[in-house]
Amino acid sequence: MENTLSSFILIYVALILLILVSNWNIFKKAGKPGWASIIPIYNIFIFLEITGKPAWWFILMLIPVVNIVFAIIVTHKLSLAFGKDAGFTFGLIILPIVFLPILAFGNAVYTKPVQIV
Repeated sequence: MENTLSSFILIYVALILLILVSNWNIFKKAGKPGWASIIPIYNIFIFLEITGKPAWWFILMLIPVVNIVFAIIVTHKLSLAFGKDAGFTFGLIILPIVFLPILAFGNAVYTKPVQIV
């Protein structure tokens, strides 16, 4: 029992580290400091900046149900900013453990989207 629990904890920590490192690298590819990806709340503002969305969208992220819709929109804008399509957005939403590392460590190049105010 203890061995199984230890294995699950080890796998869980490894997956969290993979997501953290992937987000760090995505921020760096976008010309932002990688450490910004691990700071709660601040990382959302930087993420909105990377995707070309205004900072006031953060308020929309606090409204239940509305936040889901706007998170999908921002995720799609992230895909577009790295030259990917709607299929990649679907992958980021459904299976981020696979698609975030592809975006972070693949050959995707960041193209700055137009900032909409």
